[in-house]
Amino acid sequence: QLFLVSVVCPDRSGLVAAIAERLFELGANLGDAAFAVLGAGAEFTAVCDMPEGISAAEVEAALRELPETGGGEVSVRAFGYGDEKADSGRITHRIEVSGGDRPGLVARLAEVFQQYGANIVRLNSTRSGRGAQAAYAVRISAHIPAENADSCLNTVANTAGELGLACRVDAA
Repeated sequence: QLFLVSVVCPDRSGLVAAIAERLFELGANLGDAAFAVLGAGAEFTAVCDMPEGISAAEVEAALRELPETGGGEVSVRAFGYGDEKADSGRITHRIEVSGGDRPGLVARLAEVFQQYGANIVRLNSTRSGRGAQAAYAVRISAHIPAENADSCLNTVANTAGELGLACRVDAA
């Protein structure tokens, strides 16, 4: 049985270790998982293959009792999408656009990927500082169809350039 486990709580050292250990103790086999520090908080999300007989409520209760998740939100529910990725979930390129903070940047980049039939597999962004001195970076792992890759990546680079931002691309 597949469960989607989500924990949003204050960031603290040892959080991932505590969650992963508790899931292991319950017999979970972690599939796709992500962790991120978001401001002063943190988010852990994973698809877990759980043994029969363990309920979502039991997993949720076991994670809530961890001191490391104290005061946070814990959610465990059935995951009905399966754990095998389609081809569009396979990363072909990693793109980083960075420089000053530009409101609307993620929306503009997402529109470019959509225009070329690309799928954003993972997106992370960070901002440091405030106001005119703020620095921003967005990192995108994407599946770009081979026949559209050059056009898509050129448009991403042009979009970044128009905004005075740097763009780096690596093939996966």
